[in-house]
Amino acid sequence: MEPFRMLDGLVTLLDLPNVDTDQIIPKQFLKRIERTGFGQFLFYDWRFLADGRPNPDFELNAERYRGATILVTRANFGCGSSREHAPWALLDYGFRCLIAPSFADIFYSNCLKNGILPIRLDEEQVDAIVQRVRSTAGCRLRVDLNNKTITSGDGPAYRFDLDEFRRQCLLNGLDDIGLTLQHEDRISRYEASRALQPAR
Repeated sequence: MEPFRMLDGLVTLLDLPNVDTDQIIPKQFLKRIERTGFGQFLFYDWRFLADGRPNPDFELNAERYRGATILVTRANFGCGSSREHAPWALLDYGFRCLIAPSFADIFYSNCLKNGILPIRLDEEQVDAIVQRVRSTAGCRLRVDLNNKTITSGDGPAYRFDLDEFRRQCLLNGLDDIGLTLQHEDRISRYEASRALQPAR
């Protein structure tokens, strides 16, 4: 997993509450066995028209948001089924950070395990960021995980909270497998000792 320490990224918006995982990555695209390649299907039913052309009315399709790495959205993002494909699709599309008033619990955990930083801010703070992004072409934010702050060039700064264990995992790029491999020597010694024990 790629470490997350500092992100200076272009910001885009999905100004909708209760976006569920089937909207993030529709079920017909869950047949892939790899973790990659899902980005092209992100928000598919909203991003594309019935004939496959990009939907000009869907805000994320605007040219000004091309290459965005920070997504600002609304409450209860990632609700619905617990499919891990949702953060895979967001990450593959290019998002490393999500900002919202709240997230569904399993989705929140899955994001952290896949190298995406989900940040909870108050509704009023999210409102202020949405207004700033809408009024400022090319709006960027700097997300500093070391200091747990969000800043912009001439705008307000925000502080956010994150469980310290999860923060350290992100800073060091450690997913569940990486955490286990930190104890590889002890695991190997244990396995070797088990092999020497007589069979029962």
